Amino acid sequence: MKTLRRTLRAQRLALPPAERAARSRCIARQVVHTPLFTSARRIAVYLPDRGEVDPTPLMAAARAAGKRLYLPVLAPIHPRLLWFVAWAPDTRLIPNRFGIPEPPVSKRHRVPARALDLIITPLVGFDDKGTRLGMGGGFYDTTFAHRNRHRHWHRPRLLGLAYDFQQVDTLPRRPWDVNLDAVATERGMIRWPAGAGRTGMIT
Repeated sequence: MKTLRRTLRAQRLALPPAERAARSRCIARQVVHTPLFTSARRIAVYLPDRGEVDPTPLMAAARAAGKRLYLPVLAPIHPRLLWFVAWAPDTRLIPNRFGIPEPPVSKRHRVPARALDLIITPLVGFDDKGTRLGMGGGFYDTTFAHRNRHRHWHRPRLLGLAYDFQQVDTLPRRPWDVNLDAVATERGMIRWPAGAGRTGMIT
């Protein structure tokens, strides 16, 4: 997995900034009119890092539609857990231990993952069964482990943003992996039925 991660991350970084921005806008257009996005009221997003798809166009669309946005923050009580804190354009950001900007942790503005409708997540790679390859820290799998323990719980939905070339043939599936519900690429939305391990459909 280390070699695959390095390869896919290098491909992301090799994209010229203008092309990365154009692809990100195209990916956002695949998402904005889908029920997954339109029905969500509380949405977690991320700030792009190291060549990731830029979700800024989606953030603008969400704010225009009156949706509430949240950013992940590293939980101080657990080395691999994410909390979610309300975000607005004027929110003060501070670098976390990985150097990624995040809002200061506030009890008043913090919500549990289960209270969110949609998580828009970056990824390094994904396969046709919805398996997500992240950075290897296990943050998303730990934070959303309740979806594996309680199969009838489908919130929050997990939507990955990726460039076409980040799709790979197959990834090893481990018991603690939490599958994605959908991935948006330049070609469209790839979706998986809840709890399914079948090949997704592009729409």
